[in-house]
Amino acid sequence: MRILFVPVSGPYGMGEFARCSAIASAALERWPHASVHFLLSRHAPYVSRTPFPVTLLPSSATFHSAAVIELMRAWLPDVVIFDNAGRSTQLKAAHRLGARIVFISSRARQRRRAFRLSWMRLIDEHWIAYPKLIAGGLGLVERAKLKLLRRPVVRYLDVIMARGAKRPETVASAAEPDVAAAGGVVVIPGGGTAHPGARDAAAQFLAAARSLAAAGFATTFVGPTEDSGVASSDGASTAALSCVAALPQTDLAALMRGARLVIANGGSTLLQAIACGAPCVAAPIAGDQRERIRRCAAAGVALEAAPSAADLERKARALLEDEPARAALARRAAQLELADGIEAALDAIANLAHRN
Repeated sequence: MRILFVPVSGPYGMGEFARCSAIASAALERWPHASVHFLLSRHAPYVSRTPFPVTLLPSSATFHSAAVIELMRAWLPDVVIFDNAGRSTQLKAAHRLGARIVFISSRARQRRRAFRLSWMRLIDEHWIAYPKLIAGGLGLVERAKLKLLRRPVVRYLDVIMARGAKRPETVASAAEPDVAAAGGVVVIPGGGTAHPGARDAAAQFLAAARSLAAAGFATTFVGPTEDSGVASSDGASTAALSCVAALPQTDLAALMRGARLVIANGGSTLLQAIACGAPCVAAPIAGDQRERIRRCAAAGVALEAAPSAADLERKARALLEDEPARAALARRAAQLELADGIEAALDAIANLAHRN
């Protein structure tokens, strides 16, 4: 079985790649003889540590249909997974080659694209990357189109959590914090790149982490410290603060499961922290994250904050000093019982490959 992953990629963010990477790793665990391949922008900050075969493009695959189609013709994938990426010409080419097509949407715009009749006739499976709580249920028009065409299969992938059975050494960090030292604050600004409109987000999160550590709260910061504008005496740690540039997703999940509080942006990490049962403070660093955080706050599973060091610290300290409120957030997060999206994705891939 050959699975081609086409996530949107570029200099900002890494949510789509992280999601596809987790699915790819799990697929290789279930089917050791399968092959996976990625199409990525050469400007994506994670390409140097990608543990899979990859073809690099000048920018995101959406803008390079000729190269995408050429790769598909040469490699002949059984399943092509487009994550917030792709054009009609690319989907049509995959369809002509006999590949089964999956489209993953995590934003309203991409969801609307996937529900265009022309795309619905090409897509075999449409995976909505968040739970109904966040993404919203199917609307009247969406349900009518599905009834008309009787395709594609629509699935909600509640949360994607990387598994720890087999971790490629190429992505292991040389400076991993002690996961056993749980019970502290974990601060995760995002994918390691500055989003337009929130270019100092990492600096704001790091400043909040330093303030919490200075107040005596054991804090682990997972993210970039270079060019953050916030220096420390040793460039990495203080007595109560540990800093690490990146962690394998499995280790990050372990940290979040044992955390007393997680401070994150409104991307996939927020949903992963909630799935781990961690109380969360979340601040948006991209436009599509605001509504996501508001819905989590309305459900009582996260506390919304502004992407500023002062507000992040204030909201975090309020929870850390109010045990009943912090425990209530954790309890409601656990009660959501978010499903394992990886398992749903693998079962769907198995069905698609069998149909081929």
